[in-house]
Amino acid sequence: MDDESTDGTAEMMKVQFPNVIFDRQSTSKGPAYLRNRGIELSTTNIVFPLDDDTLFVSQRTVAQTLTEFNHPRVGAVAVPFVNIAQSDIVRQRAPDPQRIYVAHAFVGAAHAIRRDIFQTVGGYREHFFYMGEESDLCLRMLDRGYVTRLGSADAIQHLESQRRDLARAGFWGRQNDILFAWHNVPPYYLPFHLIGTTVNGLRSAMTQGCFWPMLRGTLSGYSACWKHRGEREPVSSAAYRAQRRLKKNGPAPLEDLEPLLVPLRTN
Repeated sequence: MDDESTDGTAEMMKVQFPNVIFDRQSTSKGPAYLRNRGIELSTTNIVFPLDDDTLFVSQRTVAQTLTEFNHPRVGAVAVPFVNIAQSDIVRQRAPDPQRIYVAHAFVGAAHAIRRDIFQTVGGYREHFFYMGEESDLCLRMLDRGYVTRLGSADAIQHLESQRRDLARAGFWGRQNDILFAWHNVPPYYLPFHLIGTTVNGLRSAMTQGCFWPMLRGTLSGYSACWKHRGEREPVSSAAYRAQRRLKKNGPAPLEDLEPLLVPLRTN
């Protein structure tokens, strides 16, 4: 998947990888669109939608991850990874590989997902152009009874840049936090969630050095709620509480979370 590159990638692919499906967009449409398109083009039910700055350094990672879809509730696996430019900490790794640990979401750079479940929930919301689309998707999966499992495979290397555009991330992060609430949060919880999200967002804006981009992002989020006012589809209170618990307290064994989960739904 190529988001309007101009560095000769298309020409290189034709010469060096002529048998690989290569889909190039003539205009930039962002990660959410490209992941939706890539999964639509795929022909296998377990898909690894990695980013362009992630590397498989072990030949076993894919095979190990495939075995972790061995429970009907597992809709996605958060694959262990290391931000090698920052530290040697392995993220998204299950504390006990013999048990299924559930996380509130995966990091888009390192995950595998069931194509049928992905398409059933509608894929990524493409107006979540940058930041936050993974949590939104994982909550909609949880609303149908499918969880995001922490993996135990050999770690992927993530070459995350240390020169990220913090203003851009701050804007989209604050906007999509508001949109996440508008789309998903059940009516009873919505006012409290929006107030908390707004206050926490402004607090972050004042402490992280990106006040104006984050403030604009918050205001843009409320404006976007009006724009997408007809697309509100709140999840069940059970799914919402389950994700909030996981986000606040961290990953939990599936058997501990089971009383909070709704029955599996395939529609």
